[in-house]
Amino acid sequence: MHEMSLCESIMQIIEDEAQRQGFKRVIRVRLEIGRLSGVEIEAMRFGFDAVTRDTLADGAELEIIQLPGTAWCLPCGCEVEVQQRFDACPQCGSYQLQVVSGDQMQIKDLEVE
Repeated sequence: MHEMSLCESIMQIIEDEAQRQGFKRVIRVRLEIGRLSGVEIEAMRFGFDAVTRDTLADGAELEIIQLPGTAWCLPCGCEVEVQQRFDACPQCGSYQLQVVSGDQMQIKDLEVE
């Protein structure tokens, strides 16, 4: 479950920012996760709860904003929305798609005290 290591990395970023900015408690963490990132949302929630226990983010709300996946179709030149990797182009049916967005994960913002 790579979501646990992602949560550990998020917690490290939070701790680094707390030290840099001087906040003592995290109330909410908002993550943007692309539909094509391969991240399982429920596993992410479970991992976040486990990793933040007894930390400055203990009890923090995890808000996940799921971003759509988009790809550029080489044959027809359209930018199209895709639900998963290896989908066909909804315009022409080609499988020659290059992912443009939706494979990222980032911390959008933190609500802190």
